[in-house]
Amino acid sequence: MSKYVSVGKILNFHGVRGDAKVGYSKNQQDFLNVLDMVYVLYNNEYIPLKIKNIKFNNKFAIIKFDGIDTVNDIVVYKGCLLFVEEQTIRENLDEDEFLIDELTGMDVIAKGEKVGVIVGVSNNGQSDFLSVKTPNKKVSLVPFVKAIVLNVDIKNKTVEIDNIPGLLE
Repeated sequence: MSKYVSVGKILNFHGVRGDAKVGYSKNQQDFLNVLDMVYVLYNNEYIPLKIKNIKFNNKFAIIKFDGIDTVNDIVVYKGCLLFVEEQTIRENLDEDEFLIDELTGMDVIAKGEKVGVIVGVSNNGQSDFLSVKTPNKKVSLVPFVKAIVLNVDIKNKTVEIDNIPGLLE
């Protein structure tokens, strides 16, 4: 069975010809542009939708799907999430890129010593944060920025950080 990853949400219809107004994560236009197909989760079923064309607004995408030609065709999917197969995302990753959910469970290393484990990843709208559980069971938010996160080693399941004073307290 395929594993699916969410790439957007149908916010509403756009116009009278069945176009979908789709919300998506920042900086994902290039990825969405290469997609031929997405899956809409409707009634607990992944329904394939072939993308006919896509246009971008500054806040959302307008997507035309094959076979959806009226407002009534698209409005049933209003509020539904759009997905792609995980393999599709992996095929489009650059060599130094990874899926954010791969970080959960990784050891956090500072100056060669394990200082915690990543128990989650969150985003405040501006940047990502790693939730790091320290040996004393405290969870600290670590900004996922190059100045602090020095290296991510997916193969060895470690994330190296610069543990500046007060970061993991």
